Amino acid sequence: MQSRLLGGLTPRTFLRRHWQKRPLFVRGALPQFTGLIGKGALAALAARDDVESRIVVRRGNRWETAHGPFAGIQVKPSNWTLLVSGVNMHVAAVDALLRRFQFIPQARLDDVMVSFATPGGGVGPHVDSYDVFLLQGPGRRRWRVGTRQYLTQPGDLLYLPPGLRHDGVALEPCFTYSVGFRAPRGAELGAAFLDWLHERGLPEAAYRDPRLAPARHPGLLPGEMVEFAFRSLRRISWSRSDVAAFLGEYLTLPKPHVVFRPERARRRLERSMVRLDGKTQLLYSGRRFFMNGETLDVPGRLAPRLAELADRRAASGAALAVAPLAGLICGWQRLGYLHFERP
Repeated sequence: MQSRLLGGLTPRTFLRRHWQKRPLFVRGALPQFTGLIGKGALAALAARDDVESRIVVRRGNRWETAHGPFAGIQVKPSNWTLLVSGVNMHVAAVDALLRRFQFIPQARLDDVMVSFATPGGGVGPHVDSYDVFLLQGPGRRRWRVGTRQYLTQPGDLLYLPPGLRHDGVALEPCFTYSVGFRAPRGAELGAAFLDWLHERGLPEAAYRDPRLAPARHPGLLPGEMVEFAFRSLRRISWSRSDVAAFLGEYLTLPKPHVVFRPERARRRLERSMVRLDGKTQLLYSGRRFFMNGETLDVPGRLAPRLAELADRRAASGAALAVAPLAGLICGWQRLGYLHFERP
């Protein structure tokens, strides 16, 4: 139940009181939580080149970081941490944990990072620019958040808004599940949007000056060149619809290391439950849908069916087995973007 997860608060109340405002500590948010992945399986993920991982070792007041993939991890008895990002993309139970936070729009959900630390392990005091829910797995950890301290035990949840200095130290071998959220910066969006516009045909005219006269002041910026740049750049225009299309593609584009594994259909669409792969992001705006960085428009009468798949990340194959959705869904299945399961 969401209210138990949020300490008795409804999602609406949590968002009003705490989201991007103040921390929330919930004792026993997930009672009897024993974790969703073991140390060996986490190390196996860290050995893969399609998974982001790092090891942080504390030496006195310094923290040394190495980036994966790692083969043959040697766990140190103390002051050592293994962190693996995007575990939800590879472990269904961890993906289900991420989806418990879908009262936040999926466009804001990022991933679940799982860390295993030995006593004294941590990444050091730091400030995040994004929201995070920290769910304690097996073991205990002490968190310092500003001037406050929290001792987290299995099943405890700590929410932190952006900008708060915090530090988590393992008191014994322990796991922590960090549910993170995307918060693109304006400069990041601006650079990506200009790239997006360029791919769609920014002016390609080359500067020409056939009537160039000898320069009296070689260091002076030519007025003709300024005028050319002004005329070229003023031709760049976009609409609200363009921005929505860019944002949908940008937010669903898989990270560079993500790999989808094509597969053959072993079940017929109309007899299956369709479920999105853990690596897949499907968002929509009106009748326009965004699947893993690509845009598509569907007929208005069919948009609600695909919207259900986006919202719930699963839908009845029978509801999707209509033209032209059926061909689209089967194509996505072959690419590994989604899967046909037993109803």
